[in-house]
Amino acid sequence: METTRLSSKGQIIIPKTIREAKQWPVGTEFIVEDVGNGILLKPRQAKPFPETNPEQGLGCGGYTGPALSQEDIDTALDEELRRRWARQ
Repeated sequence: METTRLSSKGQIIIPKTIREAKQWPVGTEFIVEDVGNGILLKPRQAKPFPETNPEQGLGCGGYTGPALSQEDIDTALDEELRRRWARQ
């Protein structure tokens, strides 16, 4: 067990042996949770995708024609599945 000290700026240094064992590089962000008689530090997981808003995702399929009915969509999917099945 290693010990550390709280600085006057509210900072705590995580001992080097622990940082190296966990492979935490400089700049790693942590989630801090209050667990009653102490705190829990968990490294924040990198976000797999950049944050977006709905406007950035709408229309990304490239279809620019009139809106299709569900029946039209189902028919097109069935035809494509039959075409791909025939190729195999």
